[in-house]
Amino acid sequence: GRSVQLACDWLFSHLDDPFLDDPLPREYVLYLRPSGPLQNQLSHFWQQSRLTCGKNKAHNIFPHITLCQFFMCPDNKLVALCEALQSTVNQWRGIFPSPLPLELYTSTNFIGLFVEEQVAESLKKFAADFAVEAAAKAVKKTHYFPHTVHYCFSSMPRLLEGLRSIEMIYLPMFHCQTLRVMYPYTPQNDDELELVPGDFIFSSTVEQVSTSEGWVYGTSLGTGISGLLPENYVSPADESDTWVFHGPQRNLRPCSPVVLRSNILSRTPKRTLFVCRHGERMDVVFGKHWLSQCTDSKGRYVRSNLNMPAALPAWGGAHRDYEMDTPITVVGATQSKIVGEALLESNTTIDFVYCSPSLRCVQTAHEILRGMQQDGRISIRVEPGLFEWTKWVTGTSLPTWIPPTDLAAANLNVDTTYR
Repeated sequence: GRSVQLACDWLFSHLDDPFLDDPLPREYVLYLRPSGPLQNQLSHFWQQSRLTCGKNKAHNIFPHITLCQFFMCPDNKLVALCEALQSTVNQWRGIFPSPLPLELYTSTNFIGLFVEEQVAESLKKFAADFAVEAAAKAVKKTHYFPHTVHYCFSSMPRLLEGLRSIEMIYLPMFHCQTLRVMYPYTPQNDDELELVPGDFIFSSTVEQVSTSEGWVYGTSLGTGISGLLPENYVSPADESDTWVFHGPQRNLRPCSPVVLRSNILSRTPKRTLFVCRHGERMDVVFGKHWLSQCTDSKGRYVRSNLNMPAALPAWGGAHRDYEMDTPITVVGATQSKIVGEALLESNTTIDFVYCSPSLRCVQTAHEILRGMQQDGRISIRVEPGLFEWTKWVTGTSLPTWIPPTDLAAANLNVDTTYR
C-alpha cells in the first residue's frame, strides 16, 4: 500500500478540513494477490508488456483474483469490517488451499492463469464466509464473486506457489480517472489547483463539460482541494496507484510459530537491538513557542489544533517546562503505533524496552508497544543515559523531566521500579 509517511502527510494536510468527517461513500474490494517469486515474475511481465505492447486496461490493476465484488462501508464500521476479515481468516487457517494450483491459458488475444475448478469452489466458500461475517458486523450486504474461474495475467506457469496474500482494498474515487502530476504548477487564478509532482488527481468526465480546451477539472489526493489544472502537466496513472490496502492477511497457510522462532534464532543467535527515534514533535510542527498557542488566560492547556494532544500529562512541574520537554503530536502518535503494528506483522519479539526520559520518547515507545499489542506485558524502562547529546540542548540546563511515577499516573506504560 501507500507509505506511512504519505498517510501521515495526508492526515496532517486535512486537519483543518471541515469536510473530513462528511459521510462520503467509500468503496472496498477483497482481492487475493500473488507474493514471492510469482509476484516478482508477474511484475516483470507487467513492465515488459507495457513497453512492448503499450498500456491497456489490463495494466490499470495489478494481478489478482477477485474474491468479493465492490461494496461500501461507513467509516465508523471499518474496524468491524477488518475484524470480519480477520475472523474469516482465523476460521480458514490451515485449510485454505496453499500453494494455489493455477492453469495456464493462452489464445491469440488473451493470456492468463486460471484457478482449477475444485480450488475455485474453496475460494467461493471463503468469500461467502467473509460476506456473512461482514454483513453481521459491518455492512448490510456483501456480494462474493460468483464465478468459478478467476484469473491473473502471467507468462510464467512454473511459478504458481505465490497466491497467498489476501488484502482488503479501499478505493478513494473508483468512478474517476486517475492522473499523476508530472510537473509543478502554481495557480494563477483562484479557481486553479496547485500541482505537486507525485500527487494524484481524480478527474470525472462529468466535471469536464464546462472546462476550456487544454484544461482539466480535478481533485487532489494529497490535499482534497478541487480546481482547474493544465492538461499537459498530468499523465494517466494506473487505477490501483491510489488504492489503500488493509492487510495483508497471510495466516491462511499452515504455519508453526515454534518452528518459525527456532529458525530465526538459528540464523541470529545473538541479541538484536532496535533503535528508534521519536515521532513527530509539537515544537517542530507548531514552533518553539507552541505552548502559547494552547494556553488560556488562566494558564490551562487548551487544544487549539486537531494535531495537538487532547491533554498533557499532569505533574508537579510548571507548564513552561513542556517547552524544553515537548510531547509528540497526534500524527506522531499515529506514526509510532503503525511502527508497532509493522513489528507485530513481521513476528518480531521484544523482551525489553529502554527509553530516554524525554516525554516525546516515552510517548513514542508507549505507542509502539500498543501497536505490537504488548503494552500490557512489557513496561518501558526510563534510562536518563539515553538522553540526546547535551550540546544539542538549548539554554543553560537540562530539561526537568517528568518523573516515572507521574508518567505512569498519566497512563503511560512505564516501569516505576527500574533504577
